[in-house]
Order: sequence, then C-alpha cells, then structure tokens
Amino acid sequence: MLAQARDTVPAPGALPGELRFQPKFDGYRAIVFTPWPVPGPLLVQSRRGSLMQSRFPDLVDAAAHLPDGLVLDGEMVVWVEGSMSFEALQRRAVSGRRSAVRLAQEMPAHFIAFDLLQIEGKELLHVPYGERRARLEQLFIDCGLSAPWTLCPETTDVATAQEWLTSWTQVPGVEGLVIRGSGQRYLPGARALYKVRRRDTTEAVIGGITGTVSRPQTLVLGRIDGAGALRPVGRSTPLRPDATRDLAERLTQAGSAHPWDNIRFTTSWRSRTPLDVGLVEPALVAEIMVDTALERGAWRHPVRFARLRLDTAVTDVPPFGAGAELASG
Repeated sequence: MLAQARDTVPAPGALPGELRFQPKFDGYRAIVFTPWPVPGPLLVQSRRGSLMQSRFPDLVDAAAHLPDGLVLDGEMVVWVEGSMSFEALQRRAVSGRRSAVRLAQEMPAHFIAFDLLQIEGKELLHVPYGERRARLEQLFIDCGLSAPWTLCPETTDVATAQEWLTSWTQVPGVEGLVIRGSGQRYLPGARALYKVRRRDTTEAVIGGITGTVSRPQTLVLGRIDGAGALRPVGRSTPLRPDATRDLAERLTQAGSAHPWDNIRFTTSWRSRTPLDVGLVEPALVAEIMVDTALERGAWRHPVRFARLRLDTAVTDVPPFGAGAELASG
C-alpha cells in the first residue's frame, strides 16, 4: 500500500475514519514474513518484490522473538554512530554473504513496524486500519518485542503531528509524515495513504538544464565546495511555464570551460540511465524547496524551483554539504 504526496497535512475526513499520523522514515520499505504453516526461515521482501533476508542476518537472528504466521509492513533503517544512515542501509542492501555478518555487527538494522497484515496465519487486509494497529500494539506487548523490532510512533493529534513535522525532521533519517485513516482497508499497490515531507527553502547555482536554453524543462543545480569546485547537488522537478519563460530570457549556454564538462548525469538517484544535460554558465542562483533526504551533499529526491534570486551572488549560496540550514533568507 503506497502513499501519494501532499504539500500540507490534510483536513479531517480526507481519509476514511480518524486520521492517524506517523513519522516518515528515510529507509527501505519492506514486508517481513514469519513461516506458516510449516517451519521455515524469516523472509524480508523489498517493495520491488526481491528477498533481502540474506543481507540482514541480524533480523533473521531476531526472528525467534516473533510468532509464526506473521506478516509485518514497515521500514528498514540502519544505525551508525547513534543516527540513521541511508548510505549505510544501501551498503547493507547490496552486501554479499561474507560481508553481511560483519556489516550487521558494525551497522545494525532495525525494522520499524507500522502495519500488521497477518497474525497467526489469519489475513487482515480487509480489517480496518484502526483494528490492525491495535493488534500490532498488542503484539509488541504480548511478545515483549524490542530492538531490532520497533513499533512506529503514532498520534491522532494534529498539533502533535505538526510538531513532529517541524522538530522530528531535524533528526537525520526522518523526512516527514505518513497519514492513514482508521477506517482504511489495506490495498496493496494503491496510493491510498498520504505523505507530507518537510520542505525547506534554500539556494543553489544553476549549472545545467534538460531541454534547451530557450525552453528549459528541469534544472541541474550545484554548490561550491571547500576547494572552490562546483559540485552537483540535485535536479528540479519539471518547471512551470512561467518559470520556463523567465529562465529562457536569462540562461546562457556554457562555453568550453564548464566545471561539469566531464560529468555523466543520470535520470535519478542510483539510476544508471543517462540524462541528457545541457550545460549553462553557472551565474544564476535559484531559490529551491528541498526535503531532508541529503546524501553526500546532494538531494536524492527532486527539488522544487521557487524563483530566481537575482539579488544573490553565486558566492553567497550555502556551501556544498550544508543542506538547507545556512540558507541566506
């Protein structure tokens, strides 16, 4: 069951039943299966359907605390030095059998459970979410579950949810909110939930575009690192028609000495599909809206172009790796 993005927290009645708010964690969505009806291993299935349990032996070892016939929906995260690390999670997700045990000790995984789809072999997909949540909470109590099994926090109070959206998202690994309705059935594959990511306003340098200089479609953005080099930090969502017209009047095709001449761009984070980028003179500053998913100095998700900052010099843009905390305002 998937979520559709929204810019703001929805009003009561937007989903069936009472609204339930949970933190949105920046991890890997996964389903955990314990054996039923015959003995077998714990299975951990990714959102795309691949089995990952061999790469997470710490979760397999902890399966003894779970009853048989259980199916949990949740998010896998990895802790490194007291905080969640998406980069470490990626390392673990592609680890081989030899390195998986070592990485499990160095970078322990946690499974944050936010829904219960089956218990004691009984499917709960048609049971309203409020009842599924109550059974999930009781499962944690009855089995005395603790790390790496974690119950996702939840609230029905809008003010508390807004506070989570403001303060909890300052913690690495928390992106925003996921909203469910207490009366919702579980609909596999349907975008029947809502997600609201925290977005902050900051600046970046326009270093490239997709489309043409006369009709740019998206922006490729950069920031200057400590050595004075312009480093790519993200790509924008498709531009609005008014933004396309405004930018077309100001963009200049790059000459022969652009700092990205030898860089190969791809369509998205972790993709290998090449992206055709036209380089422009890195002289314009864009005000952008970004989420909290910053990895190695770059935003994993597309950013939103807000406007040109003609009053801001390239040298005044926050440096590479600064996130949005040092936005000039």
